[in-house]
Amino acid sequence: MNLFARMRGRVVAALEAMAAEGALPAGLDLANVAVEPPRDPAHGDMATNAAMVLAKPAGQKPRDIAQALARRLADDSDVETAEVAGPGFLNLRLAPAVWDDVVAEILARGDAYGRSDLGQGRRVNVEYVSANPTGPLHVGHTRGAVFGDALASLLDYAGWEVTREYYINDGGAQVDVLARSVYLRYLEAHGQEVAFEDGTYPGDYLVEVGRALKDKVGDAYLDKGEQYWLGEVREFATAAMLDLIRADLAAIGVTMDRFFSEKSLYGTGRIEAAIADLDGKGLIYRGTLEPPKGKVPEDWEPREQTLFRSTAHGDDVDRPIKKSDGSWTYFAPDIAYHFDKIERGYDELIDVFGADHGGYVKRMKAAVSALSDGEVPLDVKLTQLVKLYKDGAPFKMSKRAGTFVTLRDVVDEVGPDVTRFHMLTRKNDAPLDFDFDKVTEQSKDNPVFYVQYAHARCRSVLRRAEAAGIAAAAPDLVDPAELDVARRLAEWPRLVDIAARNHEPHRVAFYLYDLASALHTLWNKGNDVPALRFWQEGDPEATAAKIPLAQAVSVVISAGLGILGVAPVEEMR
Repeated sequence: MNLFARMRGRVVAALEAMAAEGALPAGLDLANVAVEPPRDPAHGDMATNAAMVLAKPAGQKPRDIAQALARRLADDSDVETAEVAGPGFLNLRLAPAVWDDVVAEILARGDAYGRSDLGQGRRVNVEYVSANPTGPLHVGHTRGAVFGDALASLLDYAGWEVTREYYINDGGAQVDVLARSVYLRYLEAHGQEVAFEDGTYPGDYLVEVGRALKDKVGDAYLDKGEQYWLGEVREFATAAMLDLIRADLAAIGVTMDRFFSEKSLYGTGRIEAAIADLDGKGLIYRGTLEPPKGKVPEDWEPREQTLFRSTAHGDDVDRPIKKSDGSWTYFAPDIAYHFDKIERGYDELIDVFGADHGGYVKRMKAAVSALSDGEVPLDVKLTQLVKLYKDGAPFKMSKRAGTFVTLRDVVDEVGPDVTRFHMLTRKNDAPLDFDFDKVTEQSKDNPVFYVQYAHARCRSVLRRAEAAGIAAAAPDLVDPAELDVARRLAEWPRLVDIAARNHEPHRVAFYLYDLASALHTLWNKGNDVPALRFWQEGDPEATAAKIPLAQAVSVVISAGLGILGVAPVEEMR
């Protein structure tokens, strides 16, 4: 049950009754009527903007509408008070029994509480990570992996049918560079001294790949020009890197439903089919682009190119799809890849890009809009940079990769759960500081510890009750601190819908911290007021009435952590 949706239904019903009685004009659009938590909790449990949004179309003063609505809602058994505030906002304070019912519902529904059918089974493809298969995943990929995976889980929780997908960029020149780098390690495995030139991959992670290549082909590639070995080494090296990437993803708890190869688009007519679709819509033409804005490079010269008229679908400039030598630009296979997604029948597409791909967003949105005739929305989420700190200083080097900090470096240092939670403590488009010392300290300032500690406290109460044979009774919430926890619990279904609709899984992490804070406040208050303790020594009946709230908090924290891909702890060690 979404309590806010239920109360909005009551408000809408009251407005419709007012219209039926002539107190409001008939046919008013009620779509923008909202029921939300008030900005100041002291004002009540919920607030509605109904009078404010209806005043102008109704031709009435907002306070007059609000006062009439307040009188009608005062007859609702779930409403204790309805008070008009300011120019016409209406604050509602709910009856105490409502909060008991919230807790009881959570116990009855268990982990189904908060799940919704918002997505209505629509099929969504979430593409994330999609790093070049040239080495281990770095810390930037880690943030994209965690964000994309949590978003996919959130959408699944909210009623979408989700596919998690990784696009393998194995069609470009960078994979040839990988093959040449592996060949150097192959020579090294044969005892030769090698030198890594600029532009190659010198990381130690290729040492074992070179040895494995030696084990497979022996000396077959020694003293041979690359025309003899480049293709086969490329395949071998790419497969090895994908195994490495899959292992990296598994270390952070990410499992993809599908890996899609860029190379599979070449030589199969799939790129040509996508471009033909655009051409059939009059969106492909031969033309000359304007010179780039700002200082024009000395070697720039106007030339006729094959262009996609992306400006017809919201882009800033039209985009080349063929190079001067007749080969495809890097944009062409990306167009074909998204055309493939559309043809697979997805209702929505989400791409998670790194911060350096901001300039790619408009052209990709334009392509999807053109290919789907505006029927399939594409949302592109950018994940900003992560700055690492250790011992009070920037942490920038990895022995394994040589030039960057890898996903494994982070996970090996603090574990997957801490890594995942902390990566979601900021919105995806905001920079993130990751301090190895702070994310493992046991304090209120460490969100993952604070949330896990709240869950562990609840579980300790429930284990003790189970050992004593005390079953949960009907909840009886009275103290403001108890009611505050219940209010937080009531917000969970609404929070899920908002986070899913906006593709913002960080909201779940924020919510869990707020819920944990309310639980800890109640727990600490119990240190001074024994009657508020979950465990009432020598009084099983009182304890039975207290433990439902602890159980409800445990259920919701566990569900929220599940969306984030974090395992809830039973006890703190």
